[in-house]
Amino acid sequence: MRKLPEVTALFWVLKTVAVTLGETLGDLLGITFKLGYAATAALFVLFFAVVVVAQVRAGRFRPGLYWSVVLGTSLVGTEVSDFLNRGFGHGSAQGGVGYAWGAVILTALLAVVFLAWWATGQTYDVENISSRTGEMLYWTAILVSNTLGTSSGDWLADDTGLGFRGAFLCIAAILLVLLAAHYLTAVNSTLLFWPAFVLTRPLGAAGGDWLTKPVGQGGLGWGTQGGTAVLLALLAVLTAYQGRRVRHSPPAPLLVPVNQRTGRPQLPNGAPAAAPATRLSAQSPA
Repeated sequence: MRKLPEVTALFWVLKTVAVTLGETLGDLLGITFKLGYAATAALFVLFFAVVVVAQVRAGRFRPGLYWSVVLGTSLVGTEVSDFLNRGFGHGSAQGGVGYAWGAVILTALLAVVFLAWWATGQTYDVENISSRTGEMLYWTAILVSNTLGTSSGDWLADDTGLGFRGAFLCIAAILLVLLAAHYLTAVNSTLLFWPAFVLTRPLGAAGGDWLTKPVGQGGLGWGTQGGTAVLLALLAVLTAYQGRRVRHSPPAPLLVPVNQRTGRPQLPNGAPAAAPATRLSAQSPA
């Protein structure tokens, strides 16, 4: 059962829009509406928990549900990063470990997730994950990646002195290098996927600031309400378009997952199976 999208240009556009929406929505609720850090964080954690459980239980790829989970990881990741780096609150509190150490800690945590992923024998190929264990590891890595992306973007913009625009240009340049490596070299696509996934988060944050900041500060002056409304509408349109494409051209079925360390085939829920690997139909259970 293919429950995760293919990594195409549309995937990266949707991912960037989703994490940019996460930036503006967080600012809208926490700062503009003055909901407060604790209440905002609790609301985001609840939203993420609901949609990720629904996604893991889903029997097939549902674009609206998938991108809701990505949005949830961006919302929760921002709150976790801010708490880790700056301490409790939305302001400039100095009770955290700082941006640099926050990025180091989160990089180490992401490495631990990948080690656990390897230990379970699940495939690293993000387009061909078909076991529940693999999908749970996938979402854990995405949550940590978006949290790391927030922390890394803050570090680039503040601690290095690059500022908002300089950080944006630096991240965009790195992403162009990764894109060139994908098309011009034999570097494994999975190795390129995760750095790009991390970096689209601060790219989205920069885009969110550009939409919402006043014109005098180099932004478009839409504010958090206008920026959030436009991004939400754009995400809905693109998600509907992706859903239409999936319905008209269903993706090829997946092979029954195989333990990458032992070579033993697994059932879709990750339990070992004695049967030889065969392709999973679109109606197979998750």
